[in-house]
Amino acid sequence: MGRMSGKVALISGGAEGIGATVGRMFVEEGGSVMLGDLQLDKAQALADELGDNAAAVSLDVRDLDAWNAAVDATVNKFGKLTSLCNIAGISEPGNTVDVDLDSWNRHIDINLNGTFYGCRAALPAMEKAGEPGTIVNVGSMLAARAGANMAAYCASKAGVTHLTRSVALDCAARDVPVRANTVHPGAIRTPMYERYLNAGGATPDEIEVAMASAHPVGRVGEPEEVAKAILFLSSDESSFTSGADLTVDGASTIRE
Repeated sequence: MGRMSGKVALISGGAEGIGATVGRMFVEEGGSVMLGDLQLDKAQALADELGDNAAAVSLDVRDLDAWNAAVDATVNKFGKLTSLCNIAGISEPGNTVDVDLDSWNRHIDINLNGTFYGCRAALPAMEKAGEPGTIVNVGSMLAARAGANMAAYCASKAGVTHLTRSVALDCAARDVPVRANTVHPGAIRTPMYERYLNAGGATPDEIEVAMASAHPVGRVGEPEEVAKAILFLSSDESSFTSGADLTVDGASTIRE
């Protein structure tokens, strides 16, 4: 029996990168997934590839109504919702003085508000399912170890960290069988990472070396490595783990 057998997950950012890898892994482990993304065509193509245990829905994480519709679509398609994975996010550079205000607001709207809206919309459906559930939110190594030129990103991901802990404590206090945890990736080889490689100012090879050097293990990570951590926290293998921070960052947050 697979580790996600009988479980139904709604995944934001499910069209590509870590979200798509999580969706594929959950289905391989016997679960059902709703892939939520603004890139609906790409999410639908992946759902078609994964078969009957996958579907796709248009999801703008900045919109609570869109979240409610995605939750309803998941329950209507698969009969319940037991797992939420908040993976959609953005990352743009900028220090406190120079960061574009639109960029600041986008980070808060997508990374922090989007995660909050996901939890707010999903929790009632997860409670109604009447069985153990999980929320996994994606933070960042920069939530714990801030970067000078990433003010908006660091602030939004630090907010996700404490939001997750609040959700974990709330569910425990209300005797709701839903666990909430945060996964903190380092630099991961995703479409977002590829955009950084091609942003200019240095060659892609030079940027790759600089990114790798930020991780004591000497390389950037792969989507599968983060997805395995999310799978663990979404499965019954982590049944006594809630409010935790799991770093998948090549020891970046503890580097000297």
